[in-house]
Amino acid sequence: MTRLFCFVVLLTLAVPGFAQSLGEVTFLNSGAPEAQERFMRGLLLLHSFEYDDSRVAFQEARQIDPDFAMAYWGEALTHNHPIWQQQDRDAALVVLAEMPEEARTKVSERERAYLATLDVLYGEADKEDRDDAYAAALGELAAVYPNDLNASTFHALAILGTAHEGRDFEIYDRAGQIALAAFAQNPRHPGAAHYVIHSYDDPLNAEKALEAARAYSGIAPDAPHALHMPSHIYFALGMWDEVAEMNRRAYGAARARDEAAGQPLGGHGWHPLFWLHYAELQRGRIEEARRLFHEALDLAESGPTRRGWSSMIAMRASYVIDSMDLDGEIAHMELPLDDVGTETAQRDAFVAGLVALNLHDASAMQAALQDVQNFLEGGEELGPAEQSTALMLEGLVLVEQGEEQDGLGKLQEAAELDDLMPLDFGPPNPVKPAHELLGEVLLRHGRYYEAYLEFEKALNRNPRRRSSLIGLLQAGSQIGNIRAVRRAQQELCLIQYPWNDLTYLRMSFLREIPPPLCGSPD
Repeated sequence: MTRLFCFVVLLTLAVPGFAQSLGEVTFLNSGAPEAQERFMRGLLLLHSFEYDDSRVAFQEARQIDPDFAMAYWGEALTHNHPIWQQQDRDAALVVLAEMPEEARTKVSERERAYLATLDVLYGEADKEDRDDAYAAALGELAAVYPNDLNASTFHALAILGTAHEGRDFEIYDRAGQIALAAFAQNPRHPGAAHYVIHSYDDPLNAEKALEAARAYSGIAPDAPHALHMPSHIYFALGMWDEVAEMNRRAYGAARARDEAAGQPLGGHGWHPLFWLHYAELQRGRIEEARRLFHEALDLAESGPTRRGWSSMIAMRASYVIDSMDLDGEIAHMELPLDDVGTETAQRDAFVAGLVALNLHDASAMQAALQDVQNFLEGGEELGPAEQSTALMLEGLVLVEQGEEQDGLGKLQEAAELDDLMPLDFGPPNPVKPAHELLGEVLLRHGRYYEAYLEFEKALNRNPRRRSSLIGLLQAGSQIGNIRAVRRAQQELCLIQYPWNDLTYLRMSFLREIPPPLCGSPD
């Protein structure tokens, strides 16, 4: 025990830079003093999902001390990504096989318990069964060592990894309560703040994680993912200024790191760039969104990757749909669809359909509709989002052809499918929320009260989404619902909506109404 305690003291004195830039944790272990800085760096990065950098740090630790069992443990864990339901079991087993047998004899009982959890995580059962058993094993470890915040936070993360069917409020809240307790004990623990955010990043629960969100970027400012993560909560609350700021910082940090390494922009860069672009659209900053799109296009062309082109297609879809710029160059741009995945390719076909509808091009409409429907008939088991996308385009085509009731029926089916999907984080999927689209079509046909109800439903899933607020404003004004009108006006003022924006005027089926006097008393 004396040897372990000395290592903690050495850590506190030797690595203040890590504590300031990546967070603060304590992890008693039996590794050599010379390997501690690398090990702790790996652990801190692991808590912020900086898996590649974390893996390098753990590898450096075990090069210094080949018998450092917990360095092998940490490196093996970098191959398990519970939130994303991803795992490279073979790679993890290779790492564990490289651990000298005598290394296991030099550890404490607590370290031995940690190593035993990996035997469960990377055992012989199916992945979902192993995930469940791993969460249970970490729960037992945390119960035996209640003062070990790494045990409790990893337990919270493992619980999140058992949500195999998507967001489950009971599972997420169980993880969130554990992470909140750890955050209360150590407000500088990166894992505690991080996993609180992941547990509550939906519109119903986001308030519970607002304190952790505001803290996390200050806990680990040198981790690009930590700069991005607070925006999960800001997004769920429609705080677009904060979403834009955090993702601008995260994108800048990730891009600088990738450029320094001579690599094309990676996932930790493309992800916040997409969110930043979306936030600018919600703020009505169409010119800035257009600039970001072209900046991203330059990056994708100079360093082509699957992730880059998938992100470009997503950004193009968001731009066209949320700017309503159906005549511009971005709307008519063709991007590479090779190897981008079914969901992304279907999103591109949906946008092609909208452009064809805008041009009243019957043949192009049918071609786009056929493309979308081909995905449904392609043998893949597609989820509600993909089915909803197909139904929305089919409904719009029917309405355009004069078959209003049949078209509205398809749009209603799409909206019902959206309701089946769990509340989730980030830009909406489908890229055009079905309730919002149904509301807009109902507005066009003078069915104002029904439209008002659809916009209310849309805003419950995607708070402060600009197009839904504009729709609510129009529908509320037509039915004389002053509460709805004032709510929409106030929230559009909060996101500093530019009322002279051509986007608003392009929506020709919306009758112009006087802009709110933002900042004036009611």
